[in-house]
Amino acid sequence: MIYGLLALVVAGLFTGAALYINVVEQPARGALAPADQLRQWRPAYRRGFAMQATLAALGAILGAAAFFATGTWPFLAGGVLIGANWPYTMIGIMPTNRRLLALPDGAGGAETARLIENWSHLHMVRTGLGALSTLVFFWATLS
Repeated sequence: MIYGLLALVVAGLFTGAALYINVVEQPARGALAPADQLRQWRPAYRRGFAMQATLAALGAILGAAAFFATGTWPFLAGGVLIGANWPYTMIGIMPTNRRLLALPDGAGGAETARLIENWSHLHMVRTGLGALSTLVFFWATLS
């Protein structure tokens, strides 16, 4: 059961971080000029990616461990949901990330603002996957 509880905690941390990005960080970033949005987005992206990638992988591993330890399939489902952030990020978000990272320092304008706004919409899916995995892990711990 410890793996399941740890999976729940990790999914909650992932979801909290993702929600913070969508509810606090991105709206604050949107109030800046496009060049400043990009200047703020780059280091935040690098730090956020390292943290959330680790939490998503750890959550998937803990969900699988909880499933194998207990035989409770919702732990596996929660692990798959949080782990789905990896392929979604690589396929769905990474093209936008690469375009933003390729922009020269100080790049501003409508295209920069549009890409960062698009990135925030794509990131909402990560928040949703985290929230679903948290709920499923919570349900599994009650089983």
